[in-house]
Amino acid sequence: LVMTFIIGVIGTGICVYALGYMDDFQAHEPEGAPDRRPLFFALMFAFLSAMYLIVFSNNMLWFFTGWEITTLCSFLLIGYTRTDEAIRNAFRQIIMNLIGGIAFLVALYAMAITFGTLSLNELIAVGQAYPALVSLPVCALAIAGITKAAQMPFHTWLLGAMVAPTPTSALLHSSTMVKAGVFLLVKLAPLFAVCPVPSIMTVLVGGFTFVLCSFMAISQSNAKRVLAYSTIANLGLIVACAGVGTPQAVWAAVFLILFHAIAKSLLFLCVGTAEHHIGSRDIEDMDLLFQRMPRLARFMMFGIMVMFIAPFGMLMAKWATLVSFIYAGQIALIVLLAFGSAATFMFWAKWLGKLSGIAGSPQNVERTVHRSEWFALWLMVALGVAACVAMPAISTFYVEPYLLGVYGAFGQDIAETNLWLASLCSIAVIVVLFAGVGRKGTAKQAPVYLAGVSADNGQRVFRNSLSGQTEAASRNLYLDELFGEGRIRRVGEAVCALLICVAFVGCLAGMPILF
Repeated sequence: LVMTFIIGVIGTGICVYALGYMDDFQAHEPEGAPDRRPLFFALMFAFLSAMYLIVFSNNMLWFFTGWEITTLCSFLLIGYTRTDEAIRNAFRQIIMNLIGGIAFLVALYAMAITFGTLSLNELIAVGQAYPALVSLPVCALAIAGITKAAQMPFHTWLLGAMVAPTPTSALLHSSTMVKAGVFLLVKLAPLFAVCPVPSIMTVLVGGFTFVLCSFMAISQSNAKRVLAYSTIANLGLIVACAGVGTPQAVWAAVFLILFHAIAKSLLFLCVGTAEHHIGSRDIEDMDLLFQRMPRLARFMMFGIMVMFIAPFGMLMAKWATLVSFIYAGQIALIVLLAFGSAATFMFWAKWLGKLSGIAGSPQNVERTVHRSEWFALWLMVALGVAACVAMPAISTFYVEPYLLGVYGAFGQDIAETNLWLASLCSIAVIVVLFAGVGRKGTAKQAPVYLAGVSADNGQRVFRNSLSGQTEAASRNLYLDELFGEGRIRRVGEAVCALLICVAFVGCLAGMPILF
């Protein structure tokens, strides 16, 4: 049900947003460039249809069909602009996801030979009774899910997808493609609880991806790359929860999926709109966004707050994740969660601080935003508010019954009273944040003082001690020398690739019936 909501409501909102966005996008194309917007929207709707096929299929052959359709649609959407960079990244995506497709085919072959069935429900039933028989198909399906969810060492395809138009990025990150990978892994969670080799591989790959991509996000100033690394990191946390396999971990994974989908779709759409109207997607250029686009800035701030600030849903889900790791005895995951969450706090806080700054009286450019874009943005905000407020009800009426059906028993480690308290607190924070929407800001601006005499009326240039002039400027701390992509990425890719290879070979060696 959660996935159906994500695909149907969030996916539809992104398509509505694309109506206005693609008009502006086409207007900025070189004169005489062909109008391929009909193809773009056809691929978007095919994407969503394939996701429905994945979610509602019990037969793994139909599941695989939807799986590959999403890969093909993603390839065509990433290469939409047909530039050299877009084509290169589109082929990277399809090559990496073909590796996952091959792993999926291995799983189908193993299921057909061993059990004579391609039913996911039957695989789970047999696996819970005879776990040794399902280790290979579970491991192969886990590799397919890891690939689709852009986990290390396959994460670079999602970073390359940023060259596509913003609606494509939002769709890939929130309601399709990567969510297909974690959906499969969450469905397999009962088998991870009884199959140690696939479980260990999934837990460690997800945990390492979470902490390493969180650190790499610190060094980024490009807003889309920050969102991309954050997406990969949070997907890693969901993958780790699925790998643990306990009902409490799955409960946390479901809410991580829900809140991540809402917040990331909102943030990607906000960044796309800001880029069209201020001419940049760099966080360093967003320090006047609160004055130039006040409503959009508040929406962006809300999306960021949902991702990492109490009492919003994402932090509550991470709290549940920590509790589930503690009760499962996953000491390594607890350590990785602590370090990764610290890095998460740093890069979100930097962005939030930039949005909060004001200076001078820049021109308001919000009136040129299309109505379809505002509709989609308001929809995402409304969904975020509703999800935060209704989190206890969603748990009681939807998530817990699902877990009872799968596991036969479920005991919530977080008191329902705490969930309701967080829900009420979130209402207060939301009211304060949006109280000034539509009103002109009247905040008093204090002049900058840097122990020097101002050299201009704007008080941004000062005379220094050598009779020269120094312009006042501030910039976030990115710590490139510590958290640059190169070194961290190489280590993470090597470790995760080794884990995947060892796990697959080990499971393959334990299935002589295939030969």
